[in-house]
Amino acid sequence: MNQEKKAVISLDNIRRDFIVGEETVHALRGVSFKIYEGEFVTIMGKSGSGKSTLLNTLGCLDTPTSGEYLLDGTPVRKMSKNERAILRNRKIGFVFQSYNLLSKTTAIENVELPLMYNTKYNAQQRREAAVESLKMVGLGDRLYHKSNQMSGGQMQRVAIARALVNSPAVILADEATGNLDTKTSFEILVLFQKLWKDGKTIIFVTHNPEIAQYSQRNIFLADGKVRDDTYNNNILSAEKALAELPANDED
Repeated sequence: MNQEKKAVISLDNIRRDFIVGEETVHALRGVSFKIYEGEFVTIMGKSGSGKSTLLNTLGCLDTPTSGEYLLDGTPVRKMSKNERAILRNRKIGFVFQSYNLLSKTTAIENVELPLMYNTKYNAQQRREAAVESLKMVGLGDRLYHKSNQMSGGQMQRVAIARALVNSPAVILADEATGNLDTKTSFEILVLFQKLWKDGKTIIFVTHNPEIAQYSQRNIFLADGKVRDDTYNNNILSAEKALAELPANDED
């Protein structure tokens, strides 16, 4: 179904071993899959399944012991740390469970951060891109709010705006709703579904199986291997789920 689309992520027989004391831990044992442009994929698995190691591999934070990883057509495994950092900055937008915002800086300043390392942008272009990105996530009226003046949901929106600002090849979300209440989680899922419909490629790493109902494809890991890789034929609407939640205090 994706033959005509470009593979943004291509993993071929990825293995990752860690030496712990006298033992070798096989965290990833020959993982292979492709993720195509415009897909919304959840990666799931229990603690110890290899999920975090896979996330670090996909995010160019770690390199495989063997196998080949292509990110937007670029082979990653033999890159230097510095080359990986540049590729990561250009190609990946990260969204973390804990937001990772700088506390005493405004929403705009937080979103501008990834562009500080991009010589294609001057100060004015950085500012314009940050404002545009914040408007995309519904925070056009919060540009100068600092993190301590925002709710958890608003902080996560700032983090998503920061992930979008570089127009990355892929958005990599790590438990992005993990710290949020039910209502706010659905608001963030509504935003992810909207971004996906706008053509963004999203990888959502989670231990929450419910989130898989709102994505297009689900990859399930166990013992360092892909145990299941299926397309979701009945994608639920996060907007509908949000509307059906019982009314309670507003976030």
